[in-house]
Amino acid sequence: MSKILTTESGAPIADNQNSASAGEYGPLLIQDQQLLEKLARFNRERIPERVVHARGSGAYGYFEVTDEVSQFTRANFLASVGKRTEVFLRFSTVAGNLGSSDAVRDPRGFALKFYTEEGNYDLVGNNTPVFFIKDPIKFPDFIHSQKRDPFTGVQEADNVWDFWAHSPASTHQITWLFGDRGIPASYRHMNGYGSHTYQWVNEAGEAFWVKYHFKTNQGIRSLDGDQSAEVLGADADSHQRDLHQAIERGVFPSWTLYVQLMPVAEAADYRFNPFDLTKVWPHSDYPLQKVGRLVLNKNPENVFADVEQSAFSPNNFVPGIGASPDKMLQGRLFAYADAQRYRLGVNHTLLAVNAPKATEANNYGRDGLSAVNKSGRGKNYEPNSYDGPAQTDNALSAPVALNGHTGTYTTPAHTKDDDFFQAGELFRLMSAGEQERLINNIAGFLAQVTRDDIVEKNLAHFHAADENYGRRLEAAVAKLRAGDEG
Repeated sequence: MSKILTTESGAPIADNQNSASAGEYGPLLIQDQQLLEKLARFNRERIPERVVHARGSGAYGYFEVTDEVSQFTRANFLASVGKRTEVFLRFSTVAGNLGSSDAVRDPRGFALKFYTEEGNYDLVGNNTPVFFIKDPIKFPDFIHSQKRDPFTGVQEADNVWDFWAHSPASTHQITWLFGDRGIPASYRHMNGYGSHTYQWVNEAGEAFWVKYHFKTNQGIRSLDGDQSAEVLGADADSHQRDLHQAIERGVFPSWTLYVQLMPVAEAADYRFNPFDLTKVWPHSDYPLQKVGRLVLNKNPENVFADVEQSAFSPNNFVPGIGASPDKMLQGRLFAYADAQRYRLGVNHTLLAVNAPKATEANNYGRDGLSAVNKSGRGKNYEPNSYDGPAQTDNALSAPVALNGHTGTYTTPAHTKDDDFFQAGELFRLMSAGEQERLINNIAGFLAQVTRDDIVEKNLAHFHAADENYGRRLEAAVAKLRAGDEG
């Protein structure tokens, strides 16, 4: 062996197979540093798992600009065709815990960290362009309804559908989730979306609202319910294994990035609220514009260090990209970073996977758990007279105009801002076979609900989206529930 085994303080270890004892048959000794250190560290190997998106996989790669977009944003990493930026991408399921299975019906996280020359830019999205709710105040309740019941210890259909019964805005996302793309065959065979609306600003100060679409170059592949059950029975780690093995074989997965761009002035009169996470912008209104190519070509050397400790926050912007009035995004600007400060500590940005790679972080944050304090003799306040880091005039984003009075608002201001129109549009876009499978998938889950009133409230949402949708679903649920009663 080329290296000597040591304790964490660097002292050589002579015996790593036998504990020190008081005689051959005597009790063990508290002076055995190696034994105590190993057991104590082992007890602390786990950190709090993510409350949401706990089950994840990830890989490194790069993003390359293929089409000119500098007329829309002054973000340096998008400035010129051919420019490459290193990235880390974490995929995940939403509802399951760290030890759950991959091939389940659940939205997939698509969290991307760009290591740009102007700092890290985090784009936190999903494999669906919409979400279940439009206001972050509902998020803890939503997740509680999807997680294990505190009494039974398992996910309960009654809880899931009871929340959705009281949240009609979920109808659009439910239609996505129970459709053909609800169970991706692998992480490589699904799209990724920024989902939220963001802001781009160009050199002239002109602002645009933007939505991101990462289209898989491997083609969309999904599993139906029977295929999912078969995969789950054979390999709970199917998505993790597929991603890791593909990259090891040199079959590097890739996605093409497109964006939709809306001039800021058009938002006020658009027929949908463009900042509502339960809505999409139809491509006929704002066509996809190609930006570049995302490639994953390197597996993490240590999954815990890079995947489990990776931390993303949508408030990690770079000049030329900013937030929008999207309420869910506004809530996540706080919640994501706060979750990582709890899980990993206030110095989690110093970990290798989270630290900037193309530049360095210079600030006056000090101390806390696992502090490094590389600044040494540098002052810990600003401004100062000692040549410390100073602020710049280079604002990240453009000002957003505000109006109205403070308060809580639920009434939409756009002409088609009901909770059902886009769900109905999506249903009508589906083929006859897609519609049939969607109805069977929803009915199979909704029929498990024990309370009639919860079933009826949910069926009313689907009737409101499309009468044919609601009528067929109602019949399918009634048939299944009659069979259970028989």
